[in-house]
Amino acid sequence: MLIAGFPAGSWGTNCYVVATGQGAECIVIDPGQDAAPGVDEVVRENNLKPVAVLLTHGHIDHMFSVLPVCGTYDSTAWIHPDDRHLLSDPMAGISPETARMLLGGNHTFAEPDDVAELKDGLSLELAGLRFTVDHTPGHTQGSVTFTTPYDGPEEVPAVLFSGDVLFAGSIGRTDLPGGDHSAMLHTLATKILPMRDEIVVLPGHGGQTTIGREKATNPYLQDLEK
Repeated sequence: MLIAGFPAGSWGTNCYVVATGQGAECIVIDPGQDAAPGVDEVVRENNLKPVAVLLTHGHIDHMFSVLPVCGTYDSTAWIHPDDRHLLSDPMAGISPETARMLLGGNHTFAEPDDVAELKDGLSLELAGLRFTVDHTPGHTQGSVTFTTPYDGPEEVPAVLFSGDVLFAGSIGRTDLPGGDHSAMLHTLATKILPMRDEIVVLPGHGGQTTIGREKATNPYLQDLEK
């Protein structure tokens, strides 16, 4: 599997391009602010063809570039229905401070031409890849994670694209519109804690980690295990 990730924009949101290998179709996860040039660079260097954009949630720092990326590559955008409204109205999901920062620019947001909706437990097969979708509310109502299968070669661990649910040493904030701390705790207890320790976590911000490392060191997961 080819996974190319890079932080994009003023929020440093991790955007990922995932494919079975060079010269293949690929998917793009969370193209945030100023992510389009980075996506284009990865696509050109590896001779890839994007066929879909997967969004872990609808916050502006994760979907800022969904419209140009989908338009450039004629790709489908996938998002949970509870966050779909944020594609055309991302201001509904951000803090007043962030809104004031953005209002100085000329930003237009709209749904891409082709939008498909995600649901809990969906097995998503795109570009020769397979992901399990888990609905993981808390950070937003429509937050989801994407997990690759456990049944690959032993030397290739499963990967969790965790969005803003789980970070190395922390979790996503729940004080923005649509956030719910009790829902986040339920998500962590029922979706994250049962996962295998060896799963590699590629989060929406910061560096990668593993489920086992987070169970052992993340104070939010440790509190839930007590």
